[in-house]
Amino acid sequence: MIVSRLKAISLSLPSLFLLAFHLSASQNVPEYTEAEHQQCVRKEHPTIAFEDLKPWVSNFTYPGVHDFSQLALDANRNQLIVGARNYLFRLSLHNVSLIQATAWGSDEDTRRSCQSKGKTEEECQNYVRVLIVYGKKVFTCGTNAFSPVCSSRQVGNLSKIIDRINGVARCPYDPRHNSTAVITSRGELYAATVIDFSGRDPAIYRSLGNVPPLRTAQYNSKWLNEPNFIAAYDIGLFTYFFFRENAVEHDCGKTVYSRVARVCKNDIGGRFLLEDTWTTFMKARLNCSRAGEIPFYYNELQSTFYLPEQDLIYGVFTTNVNSIAASAVCAFNLSAITQAFNGPFRYQENPRSAWLPTLNPIPNFQCGTLNDDSPNENLTERVLQDAQRLFLMNDVVQPVTVDPYVTQDSIRFSKLVVDIVQGKDTLYHVMYIGTEYGTILKALSTSNRSLRSCYLEEMQILPDGQQEAIKSLQILHSDRSLFVGLNNGVLKIPLERCSMYRTEGECLGARDPYCGWDSKQKRCTTIEDSSNMSLWTQNITECPVKNLTTNGRLGPWSPWQLCEHSDGDSTGSCMCRSRSCDSPRPRCGGRSCEGARIEVANCSRNGAWTPWSSWAPCSTSCGIGFQVRQRSCSNPAPRYGGRVCVGQSREERFCNENSPCPLPIFWSSWGPWNKCSVNCGGGIHSRQRSCENGNTCPGCAVEYKTCNPESCPEVRRNTPWTPWMPVNITQNGARQEQRFRYTCRAQLSDPHELQFGRKKTESRFCPNDGSAVCDTDSLVDDLLKTGKTSARIINGGWSFWGAWSSCSRDCELGFRIRKRTCTNPEPKNGGLPCVGSAMEYQDCNPHPCPVKGSWSCWTPWSHCSATCGGGHYQRTRTCTNPAPSSGEDICIGLHTEEALCNTHPCQGGWSEWSEWSLCNEEGIQYRSRYCEVHSPDSSQCVGNSTQYQDCLYNEIPVILPASSIDESTNCGGFSLIHLIATGVSCFFGSSLLTFVIYVYCQRCQRQSQESTVIHPTTPNHLHYKGNTTPKNEKYTPMEFKTLNKNNLIPDDRTNFYPLQQTNVYTTTYYPSTLNKYDYRPEASPGRTFTNS
Repeated sequence: MIVSRLKAISLSLPSLFLLAFHLSASQNVPEYTEAEHQQCVRKEHPTIAFEDLKPWVSNFTYPGVHDFSQLALDANRNQLIVGARNYLFRLSLHNVSLIQATAWGSDEDTRRSCQSKGKTEEECQNYVRVLIVYGKKVFTCGTNAFSPVCSSRQVGNLSKIIDRINGVARCPYDPRHNSTAVITSRGELYAATVIDFSGRDPAIYRSLGNVPPLRTAQYNSKWLNEPNFIAAYDIGLFTYFFFRENAVEHDCGKTVYSRVARVCKNDIGGRFLLEDTWTTFMKARLNCSRAGEIPFYYNELQSTFYLPEQDLIYGVFTTNVNSIAASAVCAFNLSAITQAFNGPFRYQENPRSAWLPTLNPIPNFQCGTLNDDSPNENLTERVLQDAQRLFLMNDVVQPVTVDPYVTQDSIRFSKLVVDIVQGKDTLYHVMYIGTEYGTILKALSTSNRSLRSCYLEEMQILPDGQQEAIKSLQILHSDRSLFVGLNNGVLKIPLERCSMYRTEGECLGARDPYCGWDSKQKRCTTIEDSSNMSLWTQNITECPVKNLTTNGRLGPWSPWQLCEHSDGDSTGSCMCRSRSCDSPRPRCGGRSCEGARIEVANCSRNGAWTPWSSWAPCSTSCGIGFQVRQRSCSNPAPRYGGRVCVGQSREERFCNENSPCPLPIFWSSWGPWNKCSVNCGGGIHSRQRSCENGNTCPGCAVEYKTCNPESCPEVRRNTPWTPWMPVNITQNGARQEQRFRYTCRAQLSDPHELQFGRKKTESRFCPNDGSAVCDTDSLVDDLLKTGKTSARIINGGWSFWGAWSSCSRDCELGFRIRKRTCTNPEPKNGGLPCVGSAMEYQDCNPHPCPVKGSWSCWTPWSHCSATCGGGHYQRTRTCTNPAPSSGEDICIGLHTEEALCNTHPCQGGWSEWSEWSLCNEEGIQYRSRYCEVHSPDSSQCVGNSTQYQDCLYNEIPVILPASSIDESTNCGGFSLIHLIATGVSCFFGSSLLTFVIYVYCQRCQRQSQESTVIHPTTPNHLHYKGNTTPKNEKYTPMEFKTLNKNNLIPDDRTNFYPLQQTNVYTTTYYPSTLNKYDYRPEASPGRTFTNS
């Protein structure tokens, strides 16, 4: 029976209570079905509910902002850089609180243009897809309403834009396209994305830095076939890319393979063949499968995480989208990837032939280059024809273990990060795996089969009923924190939560590598917080099991509904509601719900009087007064339409009618003040009063007050002088005499109370020869006579030194003193006083006071190390202001600062050519120059530092291109003989040349003008050897062919990084009839390669 559904039921109040008791008792003993029992005995991994995890999580959201997909850690500045739709944020690493928000949306014209091309308003926003922190800059790119744009900003102020460049080939047009990018230590950007509006031209593209831009072959599905790029890493000599694509080598149907590709960072592309294209691009398949007679393959790579300390790359793999959902985590050694790239290639001769293994021409390729002084200088060792057709490896990259570390059916993993945790006995790799439903699985990467594919816990980071895919995961190892990017915000979750385990059983049963039980502290702690390693216990031997016991919890109340009740005399209406023990209901031995299941309220009730209260005390203690009593209409009070009480709520009556009041007892008036006790100087006088009709009056009968506070007049009195008394008598009879009197003064009311005051002394000298008259008393004469015969002279002597006093200072040289007195003996009868000082000083505590170090001022900046092309200067400071004393704090910070200077590019970079040397025995002369730029880029100091030429005696000089003519050539050394010899030589040479041209024209009458330029059909010229001369290089100069290396992005004009300028190649041809096959190619003045 459910009260919420009752419309008109007659219930008494006792019956309502019995009903509630019955419902409560009926649910205290749950009855389980067989299916429920089977659910209780199964084993599940622990799950942390959203409400339990919420106190540990820090959350950041911003009104109106979505797609928090790009997270970049900046631990040096304790901040997290976040890229979202139309916004960039700087958040605190401590609690993801906002430091700075910078709007970065598309302008109105760009959005309008985007929508005119058929895109929705949602798509025509600026979605941040590249966010990289390097040095003091942040490089970021956004889709910008299908008009990609990139910018470089200050890492401490995102609104400060340092540079803005085109985003094509660095960022996708469509926010739904997967892309990845990485910046190397040399400032080169490697991006993998689609580079056209339609998304049909995927490329791995290099830009910025001081190397030429390169990309993968365009519209060649064998290189990249509808790829989804996952990650990119800068490792050693190579840059690695992880992606998934449609497998071109799969012969039956369409399937997706996961790939790892790599390119050399020193690759500069091909020459004539594979120009502006990678020559070192290779790719191999990644295998993540469940072993068996017929392996089960997880073909689609979703996420990777690189552990550089272990050279391990973890990857999340799933099944194809149109198949049953399943996921796995595999790990790959970098050595296994290298082994696959060192193995044979897989090659398809033509579209109708099969893919067959082909030997690797360079089995241990380490990005080597041709270092000879030929046109192919700096090109890689790979033959360009091989680089064009051999890029798919035959061997598959195998994982570390035969089976994946984690497999899971019916769910798809999306993101992955890995933490390294020191346990009691070993290091653990703890994986945090994001799912498509918005949960994070915590698992161990271990070869122990008992721990394989078991989860330590599953964190519910979203409220109940809410699901969304995790867009980004970042881990901060130093802080043990996990940062999660969602559609509507960013979360920070601590990886270590040992304090949530209250007992030893909970702590050890969690199997958490971060936590262990400290038996001394009696709590669950990390290994760093343990008091003693021997007292810290950890038990990771099997998978943790979730406690399926669930205590019942009351569900929400039903809506209030009208019901009726009867109290015997009358009936009325009430409001009733109920709730059930089903949120959740008790399971697997859990406790039932506690609390009321039914509530009855707002029942109508008639009011009734309470009993009269007792009579209150009489209002008077004597004489006629009154007293009252009261009652209230609250037994019960009328409610919800009930009748009020009828009658009076207060009664009064008289009291003390026969108790007359006695005569009052009171004080009489105060009498006059009597005479003051003194005339001046402050006295007292008093007055009195009497108690009438008794003697019990409260208070005092006498009152006192001060009087005559003014000061009394001053009284002064002097005593008479005393007789003269001798005080010092010398041996010759002379003496010194003194007499005294006292002066007393005070402000007294009675002069007879005056006492002795200050003493006054007079002295006189009485020589023995009677030259001065000294009248003395007869008593004094007697003393003089006695003193002449009995007085003995006693010289003074020092007493022993007293103890040293305490030092005046605690440090930096104080002093202390000690004293002595002239009392051993004291000088008497004219004896000599003590010689010397009565006080002695001594230094103490000379040690310096403790001093904390402080920096001095910075020195001026030094001179720049280069005048152009990028140099540096520095300034220094010392910890001497003041210098720290021993054991005290030293200065914190850098003692040297360096900064870039003169970064503008140098013009050319070469110095002037030196003079030609004298001819050697082989008939060759040379000249040299040096590079004036400290760190030249690709457009500076191009060419050779030394130039050779044959000594020209009777041959016709070859005219060099204008750019290579030395303007400083000295022509003043020619004499008349040289001119005559030159004229004769020119005559014979012209005749011979005319004859040769005539014969040649007879043979080649139909030869077109284009045949003069010989185009190479093989890449032999790219493998130059000093001992061989390609046939194409043995002709006299007839035509220059200029090849412009157009950049992939012609409209990209940026000073962010200088790009390589256009290369100009010139080739000189000689007629075969001259038979000049024995010349040195590098010494030929007609064959030059310059950059312009």
